[in-house]
Amino acid sequence: MRPPATARRVWFLVLLALAGDAAWPPCHIDASNGTGLCKGQGLAQVPGGLPGGLRSLDLSYNKLREITAGDFAGMTQLRRLDLGYNNISHIAPDAFLSNLLLEHLRLFNNSLHHIPAPALRPLVNLRWLDMSNNLYRSAALDGAFGRLRRLQELSLGGPLLRDISWGDFAVLKDTALQKFAIKSASSLRWYEAGAFSWLNTTELWCDMALDENAMALPVMLRDLRDKPLDYLRFRNLFEFTYYTGNADPFIGLAELQITKLVFYRGKFNENLLRFALLNVQHSRIRDLALVAIDFARSPRWNSSSVGAATPRLDRLLLQDISNPDILRFDWTFTWLSGVAALSIINVNFNYVPCDVWSELRNVEALDISSNRLEDGYIYNQRCHYQGVMPKLESFILATNQLLSLAMVAALTRTWPRLTRLDASHNALGSLQEMCQWSHTLRWLALHHNRVTVGTFGCLPTTLEYLDLSYSQLDRLDMDYFTRSPRLQELRLSGNKIKFIPSEWRCPRLEVLAIDGNSFGVINHGSFVNMPQLVSLVAGNNPYHCTCDLYLFLEETRQRGRPTLADWPHNWTCYHPEPLLDTAVASYTPRPLECNVPALVAVAVASTAVVVAACTVLCWKLDAGWYLRATYRLLRAKYGRRTVGTTRRCSYHAFISYSCADASWVRRELLQRLESTRPPYRLCIHERDFTPGRWIIDNIVENIERSAKVIFVLSRSFVDSEWCNYELYFAHQRAVGLGSEDVILVVKEPIDARGLPRRFARLRKMLGSKTYLEWPHEPGRRPFFWLQLRSLLGNPGRLGPATPEEETAVDATM
Repeated sequence: MRPPATARRVWFLVLLALAGDAAWPPCHIDASNGTGLCKGQGLAQVPGGLPGGLRSLDLSYNKLREITAGDFAGMTQLRRLDLGYNNISHIAPDAFLSNLLLEHLRLFNNSLHHIPAPALRPLVNLRWLDMSNNLYRSAALDGAFGRLRRLQELSLGGPLLRDISWGDFAVLKDTALQKFAIKSASSLRWYEAGAFSWLNTTELWCDMALDENAMALPVMLRDLRDKPLDYLRFRNLFEFTYYTGNADPFIGLAELQITKLVFYRGKFNENLLRFALLNVQHSRIRDLALVAIDFARSPRWNSSSVGAATPRLDRLLLQDISNPDILRFDWTFTWLSGVAALSIINVNFNYVPCDVWSELRNVEALDISSNRLEDGYIYNQRCHYQGVMPKLESFILATNQLLSLAMVAALTRTWPRLTRLDASHNALGSLQEMCQWSHTLRWLALHHNRVTVGTFGCLPTTLEYLDLSYSQLDRLDMDYFTRSPRLQELRLSGNKIKFIPSEWRCPRLEVLAIDGNSFGVINHGSFVNMPQLVSLVAGNNPYHCTCDLYLFLEETRQRGRPTLADWPHNWTCYHPEPLLDTAVASYTPRPLECNVPALVAVAVASTAVVVAACTVLCWKLDAGWYLRATYRLLRAKYGRRTVGTTRRCSYHAFISYSCADASWVRRELLQRLESTRPPYRLCIHERDFTPGRWIIDNIVENIERSAKVIFVLSRSFVDSEWCNYELYFAHQRAVGLGSEDVILVVKEPIDARGLPRRFARLRKMLGSKTYLEWPHEPGRRPFFWLQLRSLLGNPGRLGPATPEEETAVDATM
């Protein structure tokens, strides 16, 4: 197995150091791709020790002076070599003897005094060769170039080339070139007829000034007749002076096969431009470009002596021209009437006269971007726009100074075929306006403007494509998308949108870009009303990495749509703080945190376990008994109570005892207490309960109507369920009325620790309350009765309970 590329580079450096090289060259070597980058390192010579397996080597922008025989020896795989922007004046004849596979060689901008034909002779595979901008004075090519049959692009010449002779390019007659470029001195001194007749190329780039020899141009054009030339480009045709002659320098242009003509830089006036256009009008040229030319009007130009130039062009490009007078160089715009695609880019014009629109009747695509157009200068209410621009389909207004979107709508409203409009890089959208648009508009770009939520009221509703990116938009108008049923692609990148509305409805939307905004929450409901959405760009937002986002991403992966076009780049977490700057792709919540079905299952199971545990605990603690008792107490109390009744104390004491102790109660307790003068009135169930009533009602009512409650405690009392009820109800009453109303009489010794759990109150009372113990010695019993009568109080008159007592009793029940 081969080591990684990084490791190979490191070992390569180590081996070179061990080999004893004085210093490793400051080059970046990528052995895996076979490339070497030594650009701009100030090298005075080709560094030694470069890998023999390199396929591409860049030595441009250095200080190389010569190329020797051994500089590239051993680089048998070299395909591409860049030696441009050096100071090379000599190349050894056998410099490239080992580089037979070389296809791309750049010697541009060096100091070669002669074309290095001997060195190029072995390079039979050469396809691209640039030797221009050197110091040789002759462009004559010797027989070595006849061997370069695969050559496709060749660039020659330099600032000292002043003469081009008849046989300079004769060796190229059988070489089918795609591009031939020639550069001459600032003013070509002499061109010999027939020099270009040897060329067999589809593109010809002429960087030569004819200020002193303008009539050489017709000779060149004549030499290019019957050639497969399709593209012709002139750079600095007149570099220092404007052409003022009367002869047509472009005569013969109409006889060429070319379809595209480019004038780059150079000086033009009305006469020269007119000559060019008249010849273009009668030629096969359908694409004309005037780029960065220096246009000026001629003070002696006489329009009456010239004919109208109205060439029919598929495309006319006017770009980077500082003088907008070129648009009406002949004082009319008629030369634009035959153009199908017109581009006027950075021509510095800021006013569109009324008559220009009618001259653009054949324009199908119009680009007037990067100018200084303002609202009132592009749309004039005094102009008639009805019926103009009948063929226009695409209109580009980008990078101007427009403010009113309604003005743009008014300008284009009557154009019957307009489908595309680009008004980006303006200041549109900040005004609150109502707009009427052409019903044919389908594509609108308004990125880099000043869009607000109110701008949506001025947007056309017939669009299929809408771009509002980078326009300071902070809120969306949902009603607009409801009214735009055709919308298929929407771009909102780089705005300030703070949230995605859940009611966002756009049924035909397929592509949505909302990256670079300010929202942090995105979930399944965000795009549920966009059933056709197939592509989503939503990175570079301050995401809240929560279950909503995680479940949305999981569902998106499972469904396979929408495709996250920018995933996972720029998808980062902003909240919560522990996940700040964490990649969203790395956010993995705990297994049950975001799995709702599993979470519900665990919750149900946990609840079932808790309920079962509580059930067992209640059974162990006799909770059922307490619940039943409470239910009966409440039913007995509130089921019978009527508003306005008062509680009366009919008994001095209610006696609670088990049936096993009934004889002792009758023989001892009743006999002693009811025989006093006055007697105590005592309540016992077997004598005083109302027959036929529910027993709980009897217990509750008689305890309430008794001033005291006496519990006769014995082992039988503990085993009696009814005694426990009575103890429970008495304890509830004691909470409100005071524990002194409860009297404990221990008839038999009881181990409080051995009592059942349901007698927790009794255990507490035995541990915290003084009780009376029935003495078995008769001599001690008188003292027992004295204590009991003391607790019961004097057996006086029994009357109704006070309101405070009634309230307290109700509260405890």
